[in-house]
Amino acid sequence: QVQLVESGGGLVQPGGSLRLSCTASGSIFNFYAMGWYRQAPGKQRELLAGITSGGSINYADSVKGRFTISRDNAENTVYLQMNSLKPEDTAVYYCSADYGVYWGQGTQVTVSS
Repeated sequence: QVQLVESGGGLVQPGGSLRLSCTASGSIFNFYAMGWYRQAPGKQRELLAGITSGGSINYADSVKGRFTISRDNAENTVYLQMNSLKPEDTAVYYCSADYGVYWGQGTQVTVSS
């Protein structure tokens, strides 16, 4: 069983930056692929970025060039650095382990002036 806890969300102005963190319980974090998703009101949850246990990374076109995913296996943590934020990035952001098997509780990101 893996428990995931996200943090780092909040209110930011357009063009600003935030860094989300997701810390996992358990000692086998480094074996899991990790992903960041978001869900805006009335929309489906979408995959933003993923990083495998070997460090391979992929991004959704909507965030490519603005968001960066990384992981620190020693800290059991995956990060999402978000730059050049836009109002349409407003959503609840979730991290997931093992291709959607485990989920965090989500953290709200609001981009507004």
